[in-house]
Amino acid sequence: MNASTKKPTRKPSKRLSKEAKLTNETPSQNDIYARVTNKILADLEKGNLTWRKPWNSEHLAGQITRPLRWNNIPYTGINTLMLWGTSAEKGYVYPHWMTYKQAIDMKATVRKGEKGTQVVYADNIFKEEETEGESKVTKIPFLKSYTVFNVAQIEGLPEIFYQIPEPVITNPQQRIEELESFFAQTKADIYTGKKASYNQGLDNIQMPPFESFVDAPSYYATLAHELTHWTKHPKRLNRDLGRKHHADEGYAKEELVAELGACFLAADLGFEPMPVEEHAAYIQSWLKVLKDDKRFIFSAASHAQKAVEYIHSLQTQENFTPS
Repeated sequence: MNASTKKPTRKPSKRLSKEAKLTNETPSQNDIYARVTNKILADLEKGNLTWRKPWNSEHLAGQITRPLRWNNIPYTGINTLMLWGTSAEKGYVYPHWMTYKQAIDMKATVRKGEKGTQVVYADNIFKEEETEGESKVTKIPFLKSYTVFNVAQIEGLPEIFYQIPEPVITNPQQRIEELESFFAQTKADIYTGKKASYNQGLDNIQMPPFESFVDAPSYYATLAHELTHWTKHPKRLNRDLGRKHHADEGYAKEELVAELGACFLAADLGFEPMPVEEHAAYIQSWLKVLKDDKRFIFSAASHAQKAVEYIHSLQTQENFTPS
């Protein structure tokens, strides 16, 4: 931790979107970045997308939600990716995770020999310094990791933790009214054309006809991807990852953000983020980006989380509320 030897004089008042925020360099933080990025790189080398593993797992088919804390608050950002990946690999069907202490506080026990999964959070400490007779408070960001266990690894919890989420069933022959309402509430300019794309200059989304998709989830997954791109416009989140031309590094970075955003939205709204034909090419470009920058998967997850939160913020109380 990049903390001074002097105790901070005050604590930050709020903790918002901590999990995917980038922080100053320290050796311990670099270890965290490297560990997470190397895991995702290893998956990509095999042609696998860590964040899509849950939907490809026979143990979790039709039951995908955000990973949840003991109090039902969803994990966000990079932690979503890592906990999804662990659930798929270990066959965990329950969405809740908690620390060893939280389990003990609930009179439960982590089974002997079980290994936990590391998650991360970012926070700030405050250092007060005297400069030329004036007091100045400096904010110092830091990244920490801690270990959580899936409830499948814990005995003695209340029965509600061991209930498997109901599978989401959609009619592939028809539009889904709740999703139509959700996407309409964004007021994005969406028109029917020959391909799926977002044009930032015209600020509109082109989508192929609904009937041209193999099923409804494929349509909504594609729309979620393009809508994540739509959030980058300067009058929205003003996200600029340095794209100069098609297929350059900035393009690859933005596509990774849109890919993660679509997966996050799919989990929130209850449909499967279908694979796209370009994934093989994308994987190669993402490999290069992540090898060149060990921190970018954290940044991409953070950008995707902000995009999804922005899209959710456009909903009215009367409309669809994600489960």
